[in-house]
Amino acid sequence: MTGYMKVFNERYLTLSKGVDETIDSWFLMSSPGPVLTIVMIYLLFVLKIGPAFMKNRKPYNLKTVMIVYNAFQVCYSIWMCRRSWKESRITDTLLSKKCEILRTREQSLDLYSGAWFYFFSKIIDLLDTTFFVLRKKQSQVSFLHVYHHTVTATFSWMYLKYAPGEQGVVIGILNSGVHIIMYFYYLVAAMGPQYQKFLWWKKYMTSIQLIQFVLIMIYMVTIALKGCNMPKTLTFFFIANTLVFLYLFGNFYRKTYRDSKAHHKATKAALRAASGLGCVPTKSFLDQGDQMKRLIDANNNNNCFKINEMKLE
Repeated sequence: MTGYMKVFNERYLTLSKGVDETIDSWFLMSSPGPVLTIVMIYLLFVLKIGPAFMKNRKPYNLKTVMIVYNAFQVCYSIWMCRRSWKESRITDTLLSKKCEILRTREQSLDLYSGAWFYFFSKIIDLLDTTFFVLRKKQSQVSFLHVYHHTVTATFSWMYLKYAPGEQGVVIGILNSGVHIIMYFYYLVAAMGPQYQKFLWWKKYMTSIQLIQFVLIMIYMVTIALKGCNMPKTLTFFFIANTLVFLYLFGNFYRKTYRDSKAHHKATKAALRAASGLGCVPTKSFLDQGDQMKRLIDANNNNNCFKINEMKLE
């Protein structure tokens, strides 16, 4: 047992040492322990403890909290986007022969501190899911949502700890820009139903996220093809992770918007058929929603009865 503990301690100390001692001294950056603890508590709460706690309780009214939280996120994202753009020097990166940018020690620390603020924003973002649970919106705690928050929090820490560099700056700019739009939407939605008429652009948020991933992919592939003097493992990790996000968000977009649109059209067609037979669909029939999957036999004399008694699958 003592031998195993010795090996564990040695490996933990190795993981605790990053590429820069200054970074190691920052909040949550000394070792993997703090951030992994936060992520584990997050997963336990949103998947097990939280739902069990809320099972027999009414949803919490968090309207004021949500307004303040989303307003803060909008302001924070604007600040992050502006700071990342200032530190990025994207043109210099792409035009230089090996994508090399010479930075002074002070400039490098500015870059690293920007990466820390980005990482910390991912820790703050974990509150998104926490609020879903407390408001009993468990259906929104999807695999995509939890995976996205877990991966971005964990790997933004790993990036800063072990391989901070130019690659992550572009991701910071694009992601912060998307978050400005996303949290502004949530801010308006939190203000009450009277503002719902201003949220007609909801479906475009997923499209914007997909565009973000495509741009990240183009940037990372360009870096790889140019043979830029940057950690290749990190570049290929970003490419792989972006592909995963493209698949997950693309699948979400298809299921949420395209499939639901098809179901809506099928229901309307069924109701038009009922109307053509002189039938008036009952409330119980209409309450079954947009899941019409059956055909109506127009040659049966009891169609009106059958339509209204139909149980939609």
